[in-house]
Amino acid sequence: RILWVSSLPLIFTYPLMKRITYWPQAHLGLTANWGALYSWAAVKGSLDPAIVFPVLVACFFWTLEVDTIYAHQDKEDDVKVGVKSTALLLGDSTKLWTTGFGVASIASLALAGFNAHIGWPFFVLLAAASGQIAWQIWDVDLSNPADCFRKFASNRYFGAIVFSAILFGRLLS
Repeated sequence: RILWVSSLPLIFTYPLMKRITYWPQAHLGLTANWGALYSWAAVKGSLDPAIVFPVLVACFFWTLEVDTIYAHQDKEDDVKVGVKSTALLLGDSTKLWTTGFGVASIASLALAGFNAHIGWPFFVLLAAASGQIAWQIWDVDLSNPADCFRKFASNRYFGAIVFSAILFGRLLS
Protein backbone atom coordinates (compact mmCIF):
# COMPACT_ATOMS: atom_id res chain seq x y z
CA ARG A 1 0.00 0.00 0.00
CA ILE A 2 2.87 2.35 0.79
CA LEU A 3 4.38 1.70 -2.63
CA TRP A 4 1.05 2.43 -4.29
CA VAL A 5 0.59 5.67 -2.36
CA SER A 6 4.14 6.66 -3.28
CA SER A 7 3.08 6.63 -6.95
CA LEU A 8 0.46 9.35 -6.44
CA PRO A 9 2.85 12.33 -6.69
CA LEU A 10 4.10 10.93 -10.00
CA ILE A 11 0.55 10.51 -11.28
CA PHE A 12 -0.53 14.00 -10.23
CA THR A 13 2.54 15.78 -11.63
CA TYR A 14 2.82 13.95 -14.95
CA PRO A 15 0.39 16.21 -16.86
CA LEU A 16 2.60 19.22 -16.05
CA MET A 17 5.88 17.75 -17.21
CA LYS A 18 5.71 18.90 -20.86
CA ARG A 19 5.64 22.47 -19.56
CA ILE A 20 8.54 21.96 -17.14
CA THR A 21 11.12 19.67 -18.75
CA TYR A 22 12.32 18.29 -22.06
CA TRP A 23 12.19 14.87 -20.38
CA PRO A 24 8.45 14.28 -19.81
CA GLN A 25 9.01 10.81 -21.26
CA ALA A 26 11.31 10.02 -18.31
CA HIS A 27 8.59 11.10 -15.89
CA LEU A 28 6.12 8.94 -17.82
CA GLY A 29 8.58 6.04 -17.56
CA LEU A 30 8.51 6.28 -13.77
CA THR A 31 4.79 6.96 -13.56
CA ALA A 32 3.65 4.18 -15.89
CA ASN A 33 6.03 1.56 -14.54
CA TRP A 34 6.00 2.24 -10.80
CA GLY A 35 3.31 -0.40 -10.72
CA ALA A 36 6.00 -3.05 -11.18
CA LEU A 37 7.07 -2.40 -7.60
CA TYR A 38 3.70 -2.54 -5.93
CA SER A 39 2.43 -5.35 -8.16
CA TRP A 40 5.41 -7.51 -7.22
CA ALA A 41 4.94 -6.66 -3.55
CA ALA A 42 1.22 -7.43 -3.73
CA VAL A 43 1.85 -10.87 -5.23
CA LYS A 44 5.01 -11.85 -3.33
CA GLY A 45 4.50 -9.97 -0.07
CA SER A 46 7.90 -8.26 -0.34
CA LEU A 47 10.30 -6.86 -2.90
CA ASP A 48 13.15 -8.83 -4.43
CA PRO A 49 15.39 -5.95 -5.52
CA ALA A 50 17.58 -8.18 -7.70
CA ILE A 51 14.58 -8.91 -9.90
CA VAL A 52 12.05 -6.11 -9.51
CA PHE A 53 14.45 -3.16 -9.86
CA PRO A 54 15.95 -4.40 -13.15
CA VAL A 55 12.37 -4.90 -14.39
CA LEU A 56 11.52 -1.32 -13.38
CA VAL A 57 14.66 -0.02 -15.12
CA ALA A 58 13.88 -2.07 -18.24
CA CYS A 59 10.34 -0.74 -18.43
CA PHE A 60 11.55 2.82 -17.76
CA PHE A 61 13.97 2.71 -20.70
CA TRP A 62 11.44 0.98 -22.95
CA THR A 63 9.00 3.80 -22.20
CA LEU A 64 11.69 6.38 -23.02
CA GLU A 65 12.37 4.67 -26.35
CA VAL A 66 8.73 4.19 -27.30
CA ASP A 67 7.44 7.57 -26.22
CA THR A 68 10.34 9.45 -27.81
CA ILE A 69 9.41 7.92 -31.16
CA TYR A 70 5.75 8.69 -30.45
CA ALA A 71 6.60 12.31 -29.56
CA HIS A 72 8.09 12.85 -33.02
CA GLN A 73 4.52 12.80 -34.36
CA ASP A 74 3.70 15.97 -32.45
CA LYS A 75 6.95 17.92 -32.56
CA GLU A 76 5.68 20.65 -34.91
CA ASP A 77 2.57 21.21 -32.81
CA ASP A 78 4.63 21.05 -29.60
CA VAL A 79 6.82 23.90 -30.86
CA LYS A 80 3.74 25.96 -31.75
CA VAL A 81 2.13 25.56 -28.33
CA GLY A 82 5.38 25.76 -26.37
CA VAL A 83 5.59 22.32 -24.79
CA LYS A 84 8.70 20.19 -24.46
CA SER A 85 9.62 16.60 -25.27
CA THR A 86 12.58 14.34 -25.81
CA ALA A 87 11.77 14.46 -29.54
CA LEU A 88 12.51 18.19 -29.53
CA LEU A 89 15.52 17.87 -27.24
CA LEU A 90 17.20 14.99 -29.04
CA GLY A 91 16.33 16.03 -32.60
CA ASP A 92 18.73 14.53 -35.13
CA SER A 93 20.39 12.36 -32.48
CA THR A 94 17.12 10.62 -31.56
CA LYS A 95 18.06 7.29 -33.14
CA LEU A 96 21.34 7.19 -31.24
CA TRP A 97 19.61 7.95 -27.94
CA THR A 98 16.71 5.56 -28.53
CA THR A 99 19.26 2.86 -29.38
CA GLY A 100 20.83 3.46 -25.98
CA PHE A 101 17.41 3.33 -24.32
CA GLY A 102 16.65 0.05 -26.11
CA VAL A 103 19.99 -1.49 -25.13
CA ALA A 104 19.45 -0.45 -21.50
CA SER A 105 15.97 -1.98 -21.56
CA ILE A 106 17.12 -5.31 -23.01
CA ALA A 107 20.16 -5.49 -20.72
CA SER A 108 17.98 -4.83 -17.67
CA LEU A 109 15.49 -7.50 -18.75
CA ALA A 110 18.37 -9.95 -19.22
CA LEU A 111 19.66 -9.14 -15.73
CA ALA A 112 16.20 -9.65 -14.23
CA GLY A 113 15.85 -12.98 -16.05
CA PHE A 114 19.29 -14.09 -14.91
CA ASN A 115 18.57 -13.10 -11.30
CA ALA A 116 15.20 -14.87 -11.43
CA HIS A 117 16.85 -18.04 -12.78
CA ILE A 118 14.56 -18.09 -15.80
CA GLY A 119 15.33 -20.82 -18.35
CA TRP A 120 17.07 -20.53 -21.71
CA PRO A 121 13.90 -19.83 -23.77
CA PHE A 122 13.71 -16.46 -22.04
CA PHE A 123 17.06 -15.41 -23.45
CA VAL A 124 16.34 -16.77 -26.94
CA LEU A 125 13.08 -14.85 -27.11
CA LEU A 126 14.71 -11.79 -25.56
CA ALA A 127 17.12 -11.84 -28.51
CA ALA A 128 14.08 -11.81 -30.82
CA ALA A 129 12.65 -8.89 -28.86
CA SER A 130 15.98 -7.11 -29.32
CA GLY A 131 15.63 -7.54 -33.07
CA GLN A 132 12.13 -6.10 -33.01
CA ILE A 133 13.16 -3.05 -31.03
CA ALA A 134 16.26 -2.52 -33.20
CA TRP A 135 14.11 -2.68 -36.34
CA GLN A 136 11.64 -0.08 -35.06
CA ILE A 137 14.41 2.33 -34.03
CA TRP A 138 16.45 2.13 -37.20
CA ASP A 139 13.56 1.88 -39.65
CA VAL A 140 11.41 4.71 -38.29
CA ASP A 141 11.15 7.85 -40.40
CA LEU A 142 11.11 10.49 -37.66
CA SER A 143 9.83 13.13 -40.07
CA ASN A 144 6.78 11.03 -40.96
CA PRO A 145 4.12 11.14 -38.21
CA ALA A 146 2.27 8.13 -39.63
CA ASP A 147 5.44 6.02 -39.58
CA CYS A 148 6.21 7.16 -36.03
CA PHE A 149 2.77 5.96 -34.99
CA ARG A 150 3.25 2.62 -36.80
CA LYS A 151 6.55 2.04 -34.99
CA PHE A 152 5.00 3.08 -31.69
CA ALA A 153 2.12 0.64 -32.27
CA SER A 154 4.58 -2.13 -33.18
CA ASN A 155 5.58 -2.23 -29.54
CA ARG A 156 2.65 -4.55 -28.92
CA TYR A 157 4.84 -7.17 -30.64
CA PHE A 158 7.79 -6.32 -28.44
CA GLY A 159 5.58 -6.71 -25.37
CA ALA A 160 4.15 -9.99 -26.65
CA ILE A 161 7.64 -11.37 -27.31
CA VAL A 162 8.85 -10.37 -23.83
CA PHE A 163 5.72 -11.88 -22.26
CA SER A 164 6.34 -15.10 -24.21
CA ALA A 165 9.98 -15.05 -23.11
CA ILE A 166 8.96 -14.89 -19.47
CA LEU A 167 6.25 -17.52 -19.87
CA PHE A 168 8.33 -20.08 -21.78
CA GLY A 169 11.47 -19.29 -19.78
CA ARG A 170 9.56 -19.98 -16.58
CA LEU A 171 7.80 -23.11 -17.92
CA LEU A 172 11.04 -24.66 -19.13
CA SER A 173 13.29 -23.70 -16.25
